[in-house]
Amino acid sequence: MSNNQDINILIALMAKLPGLGPRSARRAVLQLIKKRDILLSPLSDALFNVAQSARECINCGNIDTTEICEICDTPKRKIGQICVVEDVADLWAMERSNVFKGRYHVLGGNLSALDGVGPEELRIPHLVNRVKGEEVNEVILALNATVDGQTTAHYIADQLDDMDVAVTSLAQGVPIGGELDYLDDGTISAALNARKSV
Repeated sequence: MSNNQDINILIALMAKLPGLGPRSARRAVLQLIKKRDILLSPLSDALFNVAQSARECINCGNIDTTEICEICDTPKRKIGQICVVEDVADLWAMERSNVFKGRYHVLGGNLSALDGVGPEELRIPHLVNRVKGEEVNEVILALNATVDGQTTAHYIADQLDDMDVAVTSLAQGVPIGGELDYLDDGTISAALNARKSV
């Protein structure tokens, strides 16, 4: 193992990324150093650029380089449907399936009494305001099939109960305990097409 502090810091930071442990991080850093001209330098530039330009969409919570993300800003998207997801990775998974043509709302997590996460810590009040202020006829709850995800779905359904909007959720294809980011495109497509009322 190198005694170089900069390399050790890079390995430690890489090890914090999902799916990478200390060993994988060391291998990745060694590969970056070996191919510094075609990997490390461009990666460094890209990281700097993203650090400067990435921001959260003020409307839906997606990550983009503008105040209003490309999805919210595209007039071709269906205005009447909002697909509610837990985080941006889930939004990107839904987009990867290329089935949903409406708009999104990123909650930023799930309700969790154990972790002290209530509705105000999430973007649930903002969702309710969007439903009131936009011409929304359906809210699709594409939340993970976990206890916290289902608790959050029921809470949102209750909040929207007195509004003239259909509240649906993903159906078959999403296993209990499953997370959208790990599902294949076909499974996401089948689940979206077979959604049901909450």
